[in-house]
Amino acid sequence: MGKIAFVFPGQGSQVVGMGQDLANEYIEVASIFNKADLKLEESLSSLIFNGPQDILTKTTNAQPALLTTSIAILEKFKESGITPDYVAGHSLGEYSALVAADVLAFEDAVYLVRKRGEFMEEAVPAGQGTMAAVLGMESSLLEDITKSVEVDGDPVQLANINCPGQIVISGSARGVELASLLAKEKGAKRVIPLEVSGPFHSSLMRPAAERFTEVLSHCNLQDATIPMIANVTAEPLTEGDVIKDKLVEQLYSPVRWEESVLKMIELGVDTFVEIGPGKVLSGLIKKTNRKVTTHAINDLDSLHSTIQSLKGVN
Repeated sequence: MGKIAFVFPGQGSQVVGMGQDLANEYIEVASIFNKADLKLEESLSSLIFNGPQDILTKTTNAQPALLTTSIAILEKFKESGITPDYVAGHSLGEYSALVAADVLAFEDAVYLVRKRGEFMEEAVPAGQGTMAAVLGMESSLLEDITKSVEVDGDPVQLANINCPGQIVISGSARGVELASLLAKEKGAKRVIPLEVSGPFHSSLMRPAAERFTEVLSHCNLQDATIPMIANVTAEPLTEGDVIKDKLVEQLYSPVRWEESVLKMIELGVDTFVEIGPGKVLSGLIKKTNRKVTTHAINDLDSLHSTIQSLKGVN
């Protein structure tokens, strides 16, 4: 086997009941949910386990909920002795990666993502910004389209470059609408409007980034014990101060996920372990390179099967 990367999902993967079977089974998993409740001074765990889904999906709740669930699962998985050579996360998932790489303490991370979610929701009035997934179009052509729309004063940019043929654009409602129409005219297979609470990873998030800079300045980020492939650069980072700057930049910059996956493969990774709810990243990774091995750990069964597979146990 070559090198292993642990990858962590971002917003959109949340679902009521995530992590509950593991929390019921293992005290070390339950303790992570308890730590989140104490740090945020509310019962986040009750919302995660019992819902309702619409409240869990709110950005301010979904972000700490996903981080908490991912780290709770990681806490148990670490007992297997399987360690990564690299870590990465998709947008919000980058914070789970930073906890895994000992850059951030879990309690600091859960506080940071709660504030991050608040600032992102408050940056743009409801209905003024949005996002859309564009399928079947090259990123260079789509970027030309967004730039042509912006010339007329309607902000819209590439937000998530997920895998070949799947790119998310983000910006003002009008900017995204115009770019979507142009993309379809120029050959995009499909354009799917997304149900989101704001234009994430666009220039409209700069006010959120400014506010987040202040909160982040009071947090101590250690140097990483495991290199993290950053969303903003698709390159490995280890220095805490550099990572801090990139976390601010990440709010208004595209998530270069496809490039991040290709970089990890270039560095020798042939096995990706997705830790957290869902299997979204595993799907994106397979669409980027079908030859690599992917595992997704999101419940008790997948935890055991992944450990058995990676350790070669029958």
